Amino acid sequence: MSSWLGGLGTGLGQSLGQVGGSLASLTGQISNFTKDMLMEGTEEVEAEFPNSRRKEIEAIHAVLRSENERLKKLCTDLEEKHEASELQIKQQSTSYRNQLQQKEVEISHLKARQIALQEQFLKLQSAAQSAHSGAGGVPATTASSSFGYGLSHTSAFHDDGMDFGDIISSQQEINRLSNEVSRLESEVGHWRHIAQTSKAQGTHNSDQSEICKLQNIIKELKQNRSQEIDDHQHEMSVLQNAHQQKLTEISRRHREELSDYEERIEELENLLQQGGSGVTETDHSKIQEMQKNIQVLQTEKLESTKKIEELEDQIKDINKKLSSVENDRDVLRREQEQLNVEKRQIIEECESLKLECSKLQQSDTVTEKERILSQSTSVEEVFRLRQALSDAENEIMRLSSLNQDNSLAEDNLKLKMQVQVLEKEKSLLSQEKEELQISLLKLNNEYEVSKSTATRDMSLDSELRDLRLNLEAKEQELSQSINEKEILVAELEELDKQNQAATKHMILIKDQLSKQRNEGDSIIRKLKQDLEDEKKRVHQLEDDKMNITKELDVQKEQLIQSELVLNELHLTKQKLEEKVEDLVDQLNKSQKNNLNTQEENFELKEHTKQNEEELSRVRNELMQSLNQDSSSNFKDNVLKERQAEVRNLKQNLSELEELNENLKKVAFDLKMENEKLVLACEDIRQQLEETVADNNRISLEKSTIVETLKVEKGQIEAELCQAEKRLLEETNKYKQTIEELSNARDLNTSALQLEHERLIKLSQEKDFEIAELKKNIEQMDTDHKETKEILSSSLEEQKQLTQLIHEKEILIEKLEERSSELQEELDKYSQALRKNEILRQTIEEKDRSLGSMKEENNHLQEELERLREQQSRAVPVAEPKTLDSVTGLESEVSQLNTLKDHLEEEIKHYQKIIEDQNQSKMQLLQSLQEQKKEMDEFRYQHEQMNVTHTQLFVEKDEEIKNLQKTIEQIKTQLHEERQDIQTENSDIFQETKVQSLNIENGSEKHDLSKAETEKLVKGIKERELEIKLLNEKNISLTKQIDQLSKDEVGKLTQIIQQKDLEIQALHARISSASYTQDVVYLQQQLQAYAMEREKVLAVLSEKTRENSHLKTEYHKMMDIVAAKEAALIKLQDENKKLSTRFESSSQDMFRETVQNLSRIIREKDIEIDALSQKCQTLLAVLQTSSSGDEVGGVNSNQFEELLQERDKLKQQVKKMEEWKQQVMTTVQNMQHESAQLQEELHQLQAQVLVESDNNSKLQVDYTGLIQSYEQNETKLKNFGQELAQVQHSIGQLYNTKDLLLGKLDIISPQLSSGSPLTPQSAESLRASNSDVPNESSQFLQQEIEELRKSLQEKDATIRTLQENNHRLSDSMAASSELERKKYEQTDSEIKELKEKQDILQKLLKEKDLLIKAKSDQLLFSNENFTNKVNENELLRQAVTNLKERILILEMDISKLKGENEKIVETSKGKETEYQALQETNMKFSMMLREREFECHSMKEKALAFEQLLKEKEQGKTGELNQLLNAVKSMQEKTVTFQQERDQVMLSLKQKQMENSALQNEVQRLRDKEFRLNQELERLRNHLLESEDSYTREVLAAEDREAKLRKKVTVLEEKLVSSSNAMENASHQASLQVESLQEQLNVVSKQRDKIALQLSASQEEVKQYALSLANLQMVLEHFQQEEKAMYSAELEKQKQLIAEWKKKTENLEGKVVSLQERLDEANAALDSASRLTEQLDLKEEQIEELKKQNELRQEMLDDVQKKLMNLVNSTEGKVDKVLMRNLFIGHFHTPKNQRHEVLRLMGSILGVKREEMEQLFNEDRGGVTRWMTGWLGGGSKSVPNTPLRPNQQSVFNSSFSELFVKFLETESHPSVPPPKLSVHDMKPLDSPGRRKLDTNVSESFKDTMESRSGRRADVNPFLAPRSAAVPLINPAGLGPGGPGHLLLKPISDVLPTFTPLPVSPDNSAGVVLKDLLKQ
Repeated sequence: MSSWLGGLGTGLGQSLGQVGGSLASLTGQISNFTKDMLMEGTEEVEAEFPNSRRKEIEAIHAVLRSENERLKKLCTDLEEKHEASELQIKQQSTSYRNQLQQKEVEISHLKARQIALQEQFLKLQSAAQSAHSGAGGVPATTASSSFGYGLSHTSAFHDDGMDFGDIISSQQEINRLSNEVSRLESEVGHWRHIAQTSKAQGTHNSDQSEICKLQNIIKELKQNRSQEIDDHQHEMSVLQNAHQQKLTEISRRHREELSDYEERIEELENLLQQGGSGVTETDHSKIQEMQKNIQVLQTEKLESTKKIEELEDQIKDINKKLSSVENDRDVLRREQEQLNVEKRQIIEECESLKLECSKLQQSDTVTEKERILSQSTSVEEVFRLRQALSDAENEIMRLSSLNQDNSLAEDNLKLKMQVQVLEKEKSLLSQEKEELQISLLKLNNEYEVSKSTATRDMSLDSELRDLRLNLEAKEQELSQSINEKEILVAELEELDKQNQAATKHMILIKDQLSKQRNEGDSIIRKLKQDLEDEKKRVHQLEDDKMNITKELDVQKEQLIQSELVLNELHLTKQKLEEKVEDLVDQLNKSQKNNLNTQEENFELKEHTKQNEEELSRVRNELMQSLNQDSSSNFKDNVLKERQAEVRNLKQNLSELEELNENLKKVAFDLKMENEKLVLACEDIRQQLEETVADNNRISLEKSTIVETLKVEKGQIEAELCQAEKRLLEETNKYKQTIEELSNARDLNTSALQLEHERLIKLSQEKDFEIAELKKNIEQMDTDHKETKEILSSSLEEQKQLTQLIHEKEILIEKLEERSSELQEELDKYSQALRKNEILRQTIEEKDRSLGSMKEENNHLQEELERLREQQSRAVPVAEPKTLDSVTGLESEVSQLNTLKDHLEEEIKHYQKIIEDQNQSKMQLLQSLQEQKKEMDEFRYQHEQMNVTHTQLFVEKDEEIKNLQKTIEQIKTQLHEERQDIQTENSDIFQETKVQSLNIENGSEKHDLSKAETEKLVKGIKERELEIKLLNEKNISLTKQIDQLSKDEVGKLTQIIQQKDLEIQALHARISSASYTQDVVYLQQQLQAYAMEREKVLAVLSEKTRENSHLKTEYHKMMDIVAAKEAALIKLQDENKKLSTRFESSSQDMFRETVQNLSRIIREKDIEIDALSQKCQTLLAVLQTSSSGDEVGGVNSNQFEELLQERDKLKQQVKKMEEWKQQVMTTVQNMQHESAQLQEELHQLQAQVLVESDNNSKLQVDYTGLIQSYEQNETKLKNFGQELAQVQHSIGQLYNTKDLLLGKLDIISPQLSSGSPLTPQSAESLRASNSDVPNESSQFLQQEIEELRKSLQEKDATIRTLQENNHRLSDSMAASSELERKKYEQTDSEIKELKEKQDILQKLLKEKDLLIKAKSDQLLFSNENFTNKVNENELLRQAVTNLKERILILEMDISKLKGENEKIVETSKGKETEYQALQETNMKFSMMLREREFECHSMKEKALAFEQLLKEKEQGKTGELNQLLNAVKSMQEKTVTFQQERDQVMLSLKQKQMENSALQNEVQRLRDKEFRLNQELERLRNHLLESEDSYTREVLAAEDREAKLRKKVTVLEEKLVSSSNAMENASHQASLQVESLQEQLNVVSKQRDKIALQLSASQEEVKQYALSLANLQMVLEHFQQEEKAMYSAELEKQKQLIAEWKKKTENLEGKVVSLQERLDEANAALDSASRLTEQLDLKEEQIEELKKQNELRQEMLDDVQKKLMNLVNSTEGKVDKVLMRNLFIGHFHTPKNQRHEVLRLMGSILGVKREEMEQLFNEDRGGVTRWMTGWLGGGSKSVPNTPLRPNQQSVFNSSFSELFVKFLETESHPSVPPPKLSVHDMKPLDSPGRRKLDTNVSESFKDTMESRSGRRADVNPFLAPRSAAVPLINPAGLGPGGPGHLLLKPISDVLPTFTPLPVSPDNSAGVVLKDLLKQ
């Protein structure tokens, strides 16, 4: 007893030492005083014991005292250590804070999640309040958590996150407790060896088997992943091969074209060299060339027919492929429909899951936020895709315009080069120009069509154009050969007529020649018809190819759409997976809530046990009071109570089982959903693979089509070569005939007369030719006009390009303005954040802001409506491309119809010609009919293709309509989302209103409403800022729109819409999206951890209290056992055996356990011992436990078994926890990896997009270059044809001149007849001039002047011929030698050109290799990307599988826990049975003892009777009576002693059982606490790791992005350089070709002239000798005229040349300006990219500043809290010296003035004047009343409220009783002032505060009455707390209902901190009084 009181005294001293060290000495004196006082009571008890037991007890007492002192030393050491550790912790915290400041960037996203956690915590708090209101004894848990350093932590948790120092201190506490647990486990260590039996091994094996299963699953997943990676790599390799094949084909084609050009250049150079020395060449070479041309044309015709057949076959194959592609497309559509169905199912399942989760959490807010997020993300995705499409279209347009620009520049250069040639040869173009014109029109139409279609068809179109141009070139060559042939025929006819007059022989020769001529004509016509038919066929085939390519493009688009659909499905799948993960998180949270409820159930169980202990105490009191009563009634009552308790426990267990079953169902549902999602993923993968295979097929088909077209081109070229050979053969034949005729003419004697006739005929033919030339001049005029129109169109295109460049510049300026605006917005946001932080501090503005919030809400609604109107105005206009394409097609159809008509007319014309000719041409007619049939078939095919085109356009229109519908749907969705947001805001406002009204109730809703109003104020201010910014942007944009043209308005509106959508998405993110959710979620998690920690601390405090109770019970039982042992040793030998066993077996162990427990208890007593209810409960326990302590051997064995079972279970649980931790770590690692992979995936996607854009740009550039190259080639060919025509016309002119000269020679001998001829010719010329219309008169004059010049030149040459007649033979030999030399020179030049060609080919190969390398790099990056995607998907699957496994394991753990509980229940049942058996055994033993005692008494009676008989005999009857009375009294005493002994034994057994049960409970709770601490540490580590990994991944991603950007820029530069080099090379080649062609034309002209002159001069030298003298006079006259004409013509030519030079200079200037603008645009783009990078940097800096700001705010809050704590602590304390002086002064003052002293004391203690007066009125007892008030309720720091009249006052009590009362009040802790956070403080004028102030007194009266009434129900084991305010809210405090006050804000409920006294009825004072009485 004394030792216990001593321990209590020391505990009190230490607890009060925390408040003030001075009380320690006082309490030591008090403890000594209490010892002296209580020794009076104990001496009475000790007198009963024998001296031996007393000595033993004194020895135990001394041991306990020494132990007490040792524990005191330990406590002081621990305090010193604690202070040192606190210093260390401060240092560590400073270093940690520095690290935290460095890692603020990493913590930003955690801060965002913290707000979400806070909201969740508030919800959990409300749920916890509702849960605690039902439980009666929850205040104990919270009260204990509010003690000691726990209070500071709880206050800190209510604010922003935990302080680092608090975390470290809690960690130290956890470590200390774990050390103590390890000590206890070492004491029970020898039982652990027994515990490691088959059960643990079985569980371990099961765990291992599960681990093996998991490992196998992981291996399978890895294998699947590797397979998928291989498949993807294979696909990538196939794509690479296809790409490489395409590249090789393009490069090969380019090389072939280059080689063709170089061959042509070599041929031209050869011709040039030959032309210099071809003066004396004969007609033989010309005839041979003509024959060769004819042969070549025939061979080409055959080849063209073969090619046409092959093209038809290819068309059939392509149709087959189209049908197969259509089938594949149908299959894809079906699969897409199936996917849509599966998607709907998944969405429905997700909705059902959402509903279940909402039922679990009782709130749908999270799901709404997720829905809004998903919608916003989907909207953003759609708009992003559209923006990308529009950007791509803009890029294509820009590139096409650039290509046009380039082609124009090249055209200008070529025009400069060839203007002079055109001007010279302009007057000599023939009928073939019309055909060229038609083909040019066709080409123009085709070019327009190709422009309207996508740029993908450019390569195929260019190839088709090459074929067309080649065909046209060959046709022109054919026409030239035909013209030459016709000229030769005319010459033959003239020779025939001359020879008919001379001889009959000549007539025969003429007939033969006419036959040959007819045959040649027929052959030529046949060839013409064949070529035309082939042309038609080729055109039809080209149209078919165009249609096929269009169909392929359509299918490509469909494939792209299907891929987009698949991508959308992937996105939806990812969203669903995220939702599933969120649901899993929610399930985990619900499991945590279930665990919390389980903990609460355990607490309720503990309360029931405490109630049981109270019941047992009451029972013992009843036993003492009703000793005479029978034991049977007591046992029945006990049984009934036990049954009731068992029922309650069973109900609790059934509830827990239902909860567990619900959790299992939810987990099973989640598993099923996960499986479904996995199946959906697999389906989507299969579809992806199929789409990739289809793409590969399509690419292969394209490549095959391109190859077939190339083959066809080669065949057509070969056919043309054959046709040329045939023509050459025919020309050779004609030359032979001409030679024969010339030989015959040499023989003719009358040649001069025939020559005269021939000249006359020639003059007539010249007249006809002049008429034809006039026609040609008219055609040239039209051509000139057309060229002018083309130039004007090109200029217009240049203007359009300049406009586009201007638009780009304007857009760049706008982007710069927007970037500046964004920076301003960021500054404004940072300012707004600062203002929001200031708003937190200003609490009073929150109530005023409710009215302003309504106005702001209305303003926001108006703004949103205005924005909607703006959006509705800016409806996206349908693209006019479809209309352009329709009009283009219509124009094409009309052109094709006109072409058809022309072709039909030509066919009719040719039919007439064929009918006119001989019967031999009937075969040609048949072939023509066959070709007509083919034409009809082609027409039918063409019509079909037109029909398909119309269908395609209809489909395109439908797609456009669908897109418009989707846009409208998205708009409606946006409107709905905004409405939802508005409704949510309005709901929040309504909630805040309701909550502001409900503040009066004093419930938690007020704080919730405050937090929400703060958030709303912030959100509204942010919205206002954003709306202002939007208004500013709209104003600036409207200004810009007014300035811009209508075309620019459309583009700007689209951009504005995109930016508005982005801003809205940002608003959604900022206001209600994941940012706030993350912050709230983190805060909720932190608060949940804080709650868990508080609960753990509460449980610990309870357990320590229970341990102290057990210790006290043990001490009492030891004392009682010591008291009873002396009496019981004499009664029975069994008791001796039991006592010896007990002492030998379990006393040592019990002492050790008691010592260890006492350490824990003493450490906990520092925090808890000073509370009043502990005294109550301990005294009650002292009273009840009046029975002895004795443990039997059987009981110890059972105890050992129970310990073994507990150890086994512990080990199993530890193993399971370790395995769970391993799984969790693996899951965390996988999550980290998946997060990294996701980030890499996003980066790679961005890279792939950038690279694909670059590739598309490069492809467009490449196609543009090829186009321009091909256009240049066609122009070159056209110019070459025109040159050839001009040469031909010059040759004709030379012939006419020779004829005229011949006529003049004939005329010279007959001057009389010759003189009238000239005027006749002049007259004929004048007539012809007069016939010509006025428009072409100038041109005719020019022609006449040229003819005159040529005549003068010919006269000069004739003169020279006369002079140099003899030298001609020498010059012939020389010329032949020169020709040989020139041939050799040309051969050498050809070799040089070949070498150049090789160099160019090498350069081309290098460029191709570069392109290949770049493409390989691209493919490699794509492969990496796909691999990453696959790995990510596999990791996701693994994570989901692991989550499922974790859920299964948690289910198993819960099952095992349930089984453990069942085992514990069965063991308890067995214990109860064992107790019952022991009790029956004890009863039987008691019965035996009673019988023995009766026998003994009977024997004594017999002896007494014998003595009586003897005394009777002796006569001593009185003595006998006395003896009989003594015997009766002794019998009664023995019976009572036996009954007391039996009762003591029974109670001892019960206490032992209870003790063992409590120890088991303590052990279990310690284990649970350890587990919870481990979980806390693990979660903290996980958070830190996730932050670190996130920051690392972000940095790595940024590095990668920068590297890839650099790579892309390098590639672009290389591409640009290569493209420039290619352009230069092609340009140089074209220039070389042009120069060589010009040289060739000149040489050919010279050769023709020389050949004609040679033949004429050789034949007619002798004949012209006589006429030369006459002609000289005429020639001089002619020369003068010619000189004048020539000078005029030269001046005109010079003027024209000057004009063309000016034009070219202007064009060059324009080109230079355009180039400069392009460079400026590129520079602006670079600057824009730099600005974006700077913006990103600024955003990062702003985030860092925000985090620093938040840190500063936290530090400010901490400082404010510390200030508030200081103020409260200083306010609560009263000066000890002052109070002592007042107290002493009160007694020294006279009685009439003592009221003034009391008033002074009341004013110091904060008692109001009215209350003081009321106390004085109620005062009746004088000094004793004041003393009782001071000693009963007063403490140093807590003023006492006076007693009410209904409470029993202790007036006339002894000083010892008063002192006991004082001890009670002193044991109450001085309740530290509660820490009020800034958020919890209320404004002074808040309605709740006013109400509380008015209702305080009434409420406290009510509470006092209720407490005094319900005192018996209070659990004595609860944590003692100050009675100032009841922790369970009484009914008097308003309509808030029952709610736990510790979970509510202190400012609402605690107006004062004065403690109400405990009612003295059932207080600890009564117990002490009883003790003192004993």
